[in-house]
Amino acid sequence: MTTRIEHNVAAGRYELYVDDHIAGYTEYTQRDGVRDFNHTLTYPQFRGSGIASQVVEFALSDTRSEGLTVLPTCWYVDEFIGRNREFADLVR
Repeated sequence: MTTRIEHNVAAGRYELYVDDHIAGYTEYTQRDGVRDFNHTLTYPQFRGSGIASQVVEFALSDTRSEGLTVLPTCWYVDEFIGRNREFADLVR
C-alpha cells in the first residue's frame, strides 16, 4: 500500500491517496494570509487508519512553510491542534 498527499490548490484542499484512490482530504478557504480549514473527511473504507491526522499534519506543515496562519473552524483540525501543540502558533 502506497500513500501520497497532494495540495489541490484549485479545489482548496489537501488530498491523501492510498494506492491512487482518494482516501480523505482537508478543505480550506484562504484570505489575507489565513487558511480557514473548514472541513475534513475520511472516506468510510479508510476510516480508523489515521488518514485524517496524516493529511491535517501535512496541511498544517505546508501552511507554515508558506508563512500563512490558520483558522481551524473544522472541529477535527481544531482538536488536532489541541493534541499537537507544536502547531498552536499557527492559529490566528
